[in-house]
Amino acid sequence: MPAPGFLFCRDPLRPRHSDPAFAQEAAAARRAGARTALVDHDALLAGDPESAVGRVPRDSGPYWYRGWMIPPGRYAELEHALAARGCSLLTDATAYRAAHELPGWYEVFAELTPLSVWRALAVGEALPEPSVWSGLARGLGSGPGIVKDFVKSRKHEWDEACFVPELGDEERLARVVGRLVELQGDFLAGGVVLRAYERFVPGGEARVWWVDGEAVRVTAHPDTPGLLPAPALDAVGEAVRTLGCRWVTTDVALREDGAWRVVEVGDGQVSGLPADDDGEDLFGALLGT
Repeated sequence: MPAPGFLFCRDPLRPRHSDPAFAQEAAAARRAGARTALVDHDALLAGDPESAVGRVPRDSGPYWYRGWMIPPGRYAELEHALAARGCSLLTDATAYRAAHELPGWYEVFAELTPLSVWRALAVGEALPEPSVWSGLARGLGSGPGIVKDFVKSRKHEWDEACFVPELGDEERLARVVGRLVELQGDFLAGGVVLRAYERFVPGGEARVWWVDGEAVRVTAHPDTPGLLPAPALDAVGEAVRTLGCRWVTTDVALREDGAWRVVEVGDGQVSGLPADDDGEDLFGALLGT
């Protein structure tokens, strides 16, 4: 089998070039000895996967994707379009969904991550009555909570669309959920997640990059590039290997009681590196798979 290549998102204005957000990474992948190709992310999201992969050489082997987030349904279309060109994705659509969306990874990490409950909600679907959210929240007990979708939170709108001081406050909970859904708009991923709030010590989160169950890189979280804790990873590694996805990330933070906790799991193909990290060491590890 040929060595893995990397699919990067193309620049919408210069179709023969990588998207500027990933240009440094694409160059680093080539320095690491990888072949690269471009996919049209806009065409993929528009439901035209054949056009999206039109610049990928036929029969060019297996690929890791590296680019903007893709809804799982569109990712499956990407997988099928590549297969029609004699190519493949090293993370299949089932594995992508499992690592990308909280309901896919939560059970495996339940002992390591804040207690969570969720409800599917499609883009454009009418919000249920407030009592639905308060009934869901009862599974978390009393106290503060976090509202997010299956993939992301609106933590930069903390009081408006993320944090609920008391989950038993039905009116406040419904207001925060509604605002989250409103702000996410067409980008709402999967539905709404409610999580118990845990207090972490100052010092940021470590983003751990796992390839085939082994931690190959530990970086700062992109939101706090100057902070890099050194987490204990034995239990996290066991959960990653149980999940069984080939390239994933775990964001890990230290709780006030001294326990290392998994804040988020993600598919490594769409997880961000700190701005000053071009990923060359990471790509080198992925080429050895």
